[in-house]
Amino acid sequence: MATIVFYQKPGCVTNARQMLALKAAGHDVIAKDILKEPWAAEELRHFFGRTPIASWFNRAAPRIRSGEVNPDAIDAASALTLMLADPLLIRRPLIDVDGTRCAGFDHEAVLSLLGRDAQGDLEGCSHEQQGTHCPQM
Repeated sequence: MATIVFYQKPGCVTNARQMLALKAAGHDVIAKDILKEPWAAEELRHFFGRTPIASWFNRAAPRIRSGEVNPDAIDAASALTLMLADPLLIRRPLIDVDGTRCAGFDHEAVLSLLGRDAQGDLEGCSHEQQGTHCPQM
C-alpha cells in the first residue's frame, strides 16, 4: 500500500470522501491544507504535468464562477501567479504518491490506487451537485 500526500481544503465534503476511499483501499493518507501550504510556482507546476492549463483550475472557485478569472484564456505563468495569490483557484486535491503528482481525482495514478477504472462520484464538488457552495475561507 502507498503513502499519499493529499492536499485538500479542510471542510470540503468531496475531499473528505476522496480520502476515505483511499484509506478504504488500504493506503496511508497524509492530509495537508492546500490553502496554508507555502507554494512555490515551480513546485505547484509539477502537479499539473502535461494537462491543459484550463484543467489546473478549480471550476467551483468563486473568482471563476463570477467570471473574474477565465481559465480558458490564460497562460501558464499567469495561472500560477493567480494560484499562488489565491489557492482556492487550484484544482483539488493535489496528490503526491512517491513523487508521482497530479491535480484532481480522475487521473490514472489515483484510479490505480483505488483498484478500479472509474472514479464514480468522487470527482467534482459535492456542493455544486446539490446547488449550494462551500463557505468562503
